[in-house]
Amino acid sequence: MVEFIYGYWPIIETMRAKRRSIETLLVADRAEEKGSVADILSRAREGGLPVSRVQRRILDDLANGGNHQGMVLRVGEYPYDTPEAMLKLATTRAEKPFILLLDLLQDPQNVGALLRVADAVGVHGIIFQERRSVAITPAVVASSAGAVEHLLIARVTNLVQAMKQLKEQDVWLVGMDIGPGLPPIDKTDLNMAMGLVMGSEGEGMRRLVRDTCDFVVTLPMRGHVGSLNVATAGSIALYAAWQSRGWQGWSAQPAARPGSKPG
Repeated sequence: MVEFIYGYWPIIETMRAKRRSIETLLVADRAEEKGSVADILSRAREGGLPVSRVQRRILDDLANGGNHQGMVLRVGEYPYDTPEAMLKLATTRAEKPFILLLDLLQDPQNVGALLRVADAVGVHGIIFQERRSVAITPAVVASSAGAVEHLLIARVTNLVQAMKQLKEQDVWLVGMDIGPGLPPIDKTDLNMAMGLVMGSEGEGMRRLVRDTCDFVVTLPMRGHVGSLNVATAGSIALYAAWQSRGWQGWSAQPAARPGSKPG
């Protein structure tokens, strides 16, 4: 299956990750070779990747209306992984498992935003159900700024069954929800082998998913609106979990992105 990744950062991260087969780089015929365009073209030439100049309207079609910024990368399908690989990665890093589980999220923008944060905090992987959930489409890659290309992601037949299998491996499942009587996330010690479970837009967690969680926490709120967007709530929860781990793996001098200037 062929896919088309569009936009500077998604293309750069796909090329850096080297997890997909990469076939051709398509560049707008009038795009000037400078800045990010020059960086990507240089990477393509160094890697022996074919480059074709095409009319911008062709890129518009291939990106399906997305903001391609004058470049599209023709690639193979996304390489999904397994929950077992995530647990193995945690062992390799000598860390407690840190996994994000998404219950039927369908908005590519929300999923992409969550995956970008998941990469930032160092999760070992993301699990979601194959049916009724968004797949890792080029739109998700774009909204994650390419972060998804560096993540282990599993699509499972049954999310509840996958959760039970994680529990058998001593992974605690922490659901995020709203409602009275739930403990606030800041009063909960998340420094454990854990899977953070986020419900879908509008509906939240399904009943069986919620019941399979070991416990459910909430975000304290004091405003007039009673809930947060799932991507926002999930991002806060992911950082809270990482903070509970003492910002494990964080460096005070993070590596600059390709093409960026230090300082």
